[in-house]
Amino acid sequence: MANTIEEDEMPNYMLLLYATEADRAEVAERDVDLPEWKARLDELAERGVLLGTGRLHPADTATTVRLVDGEAELTDGPFAVTKEILGGYILVDVPDLDEAVKIAAVLPIARFGKVEIRPEMAMEEIASRSEEATAAG
Repeated sequence: MANTIEEDEMPNYMLLLYATEADRAEVAERDVDLPEWKARLDELAERGVLLGTGRLHPADTATTVRLVDGEAELTDGPFAVTKEILGGYILVDVPDLDEAVKIAAVLPIARFGKVEIRPEMAMEEIASRSEEATAAG
């Protein structure tokens, strides 16, 4: 199956917000941007495209779960040890990737971190893939 999105599917886009873990001074410096964040999110809400948003607690509060031999194995912290961590998300309902990119480009985090954009998979697509896998298997 090709990794493409049909034109008529119009997925939502998840903007994943990554930055390096910040110490107290860096957090205070970044929080200077909070009025700008509020303005950007208010604009998205007024346009009716904001579906959800959230800021995450630091990575050291994370718990990662995976199954090992059928048993849940818990790991404190994020699974991947990287310089940049997932710090939050914004879910938007926009017509295409170009519009999602425009939104990502004006977020304050783009100045010191990065924004990963991913289309959300519709439940119908998940069901279709499951049916295809069942038929093939």
